Amino acid sequence: MKVLNRKNTGLTQKLPLKIIQFGEGNFLRGFADYIIDELNEKADFSAGVVVVKPRKGNLDVLKKQEGLYHLFTRGLEKGEIIDKKQLISCIQKSVEPHTDYGAYLALSELESLQFLISNTTEAGIAFDENDTLKGYPHSSFPAKVTALLYERFKHFNGAIDKGLVIIPCELINNNADVLKKIILKYADLWSLSANFVKWINASTSFHNTLVDRIVPGYPSDDIEDYEQQLDFEDKLIVSSEVFLLWVIEGDEKLKQQIPFDKIEQDVQIVDDLQPFRTRKVRILNGAHTVMVPFSILYGNETVTETMDKNFTGNFVRQAVFEEINKSLDLPKEELATFAEAVFDRFRNPFIKHQLASIALNSISKFKVRVLPSLLDYEIKCNRLPLHLTFSLACLIRFYKGEWRGNELPVNDEEAILKEMKEIWKATEYEKIAQKVLENERFWGQDLTKIGDLRAKIALALQLIDSEGIENGFNQFASEFTIKAVE
Repeated sequence: MKVLNRKNTGLTQKLPLKIIQFGEGNFLRGFADYIIDELNEKADFSAGVVVVKPRKGNLDVLKKQEGLYHLFTRGLEKGEIIDKKQLISCIQKSVEPHTDYGAYLALSELESLQFLISNTTEAGIAFDENDTLKGYPHSSFPAKVTALLYERFKHFNGAIDKGLVIIPCELINNNADVLKKIILKYADLWSLSANFVKWINASTSFHNTLVDRIVPGYPSDDIEDYEQQLDFEDKLIVSSEVFLLWVIEGDEKLKQQIPFDKIEQDVQIVDDLQPFRTRKVRILNGAHTVMVPFSILYGNETVTETMDKNFTGNFVRQAVFEEINKSLDLPKEELATFAEAVFDRFRNPFIKHQLASIALNSISKFKVRVLPSLLDYEIKCNRLPLHLTFSLACLIRFYKGEWRGNELPVNDEEAILKEMKEIWKATEYEKIAQKVLENERFWGQDLTKIGDLRAKIALALQLIDSEGIENGFNQFASEFTIKAVE
């Protein structure tokens, strides 16, 4: 195979370095860099990326391949299988602050630099009081950004047009607001000038984001299949699903700066991204959380298997369309379209998503992702939602830790596991339901005060143990229907 470099591929044109990117991992290469390539090709964006490694380590492979790598996009879109590959070429330069801090600070002097994108994990946007201005290379990502911005401020004498557009992709709420707050905290800690702080506020814009795409990364299990499709040796192959969503809080100015409207991708610049976050958490994450204990108890092992089987697939669809969506104050068509896209993702034959791998901290996930839908539905419809109530019972049963002689993949904080073990020493389902639902540490409130939830959960637990999941649910549904009629 040929060596993957710019000479062998004919991609010798140099793009101006407009974007500094903190992070070289699979997600940014399968998400942001893919979008930048689309912008370069279809919207004449002409943006080169300089990658900065936020933590210790090297970028030797990326440098050897001169920033080039192949992205394989595989999955379902409206029921149709998508399987395509492309060479991503926007990365022009790589810098490692921990070994060449001078090269890192030199980026502050680039006339062409306009944007900063990052994905340093949820723990990356954090303050470390031990970081000092001269104590480089800094430990934290925000400290590195503060130092870079300060050098840029000094080099361009505080020019108002030399600030950066900062678009973090870390999975925390209000990620840009949090990053800005920490940068200003470093400015205060390091006694930087008041004029620098004014420059940050006036010339550097911070944009909260919501990102969504599964990027499993290097396909080591099937690498021979991927390599057979290439003419070059590529050690940085990335695989991703088809679905992509990037919501960015911004204004008309940002829309002019980045022509997302000229590419056919779901990238939206909006005034407020919280409705999008609510939609994602309640439908995508909520459906995941609903299915895990329920589907594992049924005997499934993967998300795709759950969706492909009639009983479990229909259960999840009904939970989303008839209960979760009805609990949300968003346009019905928009919710339905998003839900169908979610189910395409769940059925992706190229991704083996093990249910056991997403069973971590299921109680806290249910509290954040599913409980609000259950409570809102109960208020709006004046009755409990059938499927969400049964899924809560399955969750409680799951935490018993065993099912028909087999150990269950329960994975949570030791204190929660200890409490649930103690609760399951009881033999009466009424007592078990009472103890779990009244535990405010679990739910942030006493759920025994919600209608007849305690009685419903006790009944569901009894039917799950005596009849199994499918028969137990069918009998539970009959009881639900009778009570609703009464």
